[in-house]
Order: sequence, then C-alpha cells, then structure tokens
Amino acid sequence: MNPIHSLIFDLDGTLLNTIADLAHSTNYALEKSGFPTHAIEAYKYFVGNGINKLFERALPEGERTQENIARIRSAFLTYYDAHNADYTAPYPGIPELLSQLQADGMALAVASNKYQRATEKLVRQYFPDIRFAAVFGQREGIPTKPDPTVVRDVLQITGCTAEETLYVGDSGVDMQTAANGGLVSIGVTWGFRPRTELEECGARHIVDSPDEIRRLAFG
Repeated sequence: MNPIHSLIFDLDGTLLNTIADLAHSTNYALEKSGFPTHAIEAYKYFVGNGINKLFERALPEGERTQENIARIRSAFLTYYDAHNADYTAPYPGIPELLSQLQADGMALAVASNKYQRATEKLVRQYFPDIRFAAVFGQREGIPTKPDPTVVRDVLQITGCTAEETLYVGDSGVDMQTAANGGLVSIGVTWGFRPRTELEECGARHIVDSPDEIRRLAFG
C-alpha cells in the first residue's frame, strides 16, 4: 500500500451513532402524516442513500409517492434540525482516533449522504477540535454516494491522490464509493450494517476498533 496522507470518513454509523435521532425524527414525520412508524433497528437498513431514499423506504409500499416523500421531508427537517443531537454520540474511541491522526499530520475529511446543514452542525458539535479539510454532506445538484464526485471534491481540496487516501465507512454504499473513487476502503463493524455487507461490497479491510484504522494508515 502507498504511504497514506489523508483519510475520508463517512459520518453516520462511522464517526457518530445517529440512528436513534434519525429514527425518532422520521417516526415523528410519519405519525404526523398518519403513516405507521418503525422500530429504531429497522432504520439501520433505511439510511445510507440520502434522506429522500430514507423516507421512501420508511413509507408503506403503496404510499411511496413524490408528494408523500416531500410531506415527510418537510416535517422531518423541522424536527430533526431541533433534535439531531438528542441521542447522537461519537462511537467509543473515535474522538481519540481523530485527534491522533490530526497530530500525525493526516488530512481528514467527512463525506456523508446526510444533508449538508446537518452534516456541518454535527461535525462542529461533536468534533470541535478537529480541523477537517472538507466536510461534505448531500449537496444540491451533486450526486450522492456511491457516486465518487464527493471523493474527487475532497481530493482536490487536500491535494492528495487517491492512492494516498483511505476511505472509512460502515456500509456497502461506502465500500462502493471508495471503489468508484479508486481509494482503498476500510469497513467498520460498529456501524449500521453487518460485516457480510462490507465483505460482499468489496471492503479491502474490515476493522472492529478505531485503533486498527490508525495502524492501517501507517502501514
């Protein structure tokens, strides 16, 4: 493996455990519109492809219209903006890992399918001492992961090549994003998706603790 100079991290399920706040906020929006709600665990399989896809998956099969998705989105955004840090927290060892990587001189970035405003807010709130080179969420007019546009945008800012950059995430979407961007992928097992999904989607490395990420970064 080439010497590593930068790491790109997914946010939800990788740096932060956000699932309870996402679930409560979506359930609030569903209930407000008269639709059935779901258990928190179910949301681990609804998230990962942006919020419109989350609402589509959460709606009953016969109700997945653009009109209903827009209605749920409107109620969700109002609620989630006020409650997106009620239960959310960094995974154990993540703040320490980021601090160590920063001290080691690594360029760090976030690439998420969460909408941009919430991505920036949560990164600021939970990692105030980390100087991320870029923090990208879902942006208007930019395709979501696994499209590699976000990876190319980060590399342009960091000045690092794909060969010098590791991509860390918890889902098949993340592993595909890394592959599409020409990056070595690291799948984490503490997130929302099972190890089998990471394996099936071609994870180059699979880790069970943040310490393993630092060891991989230094070969």
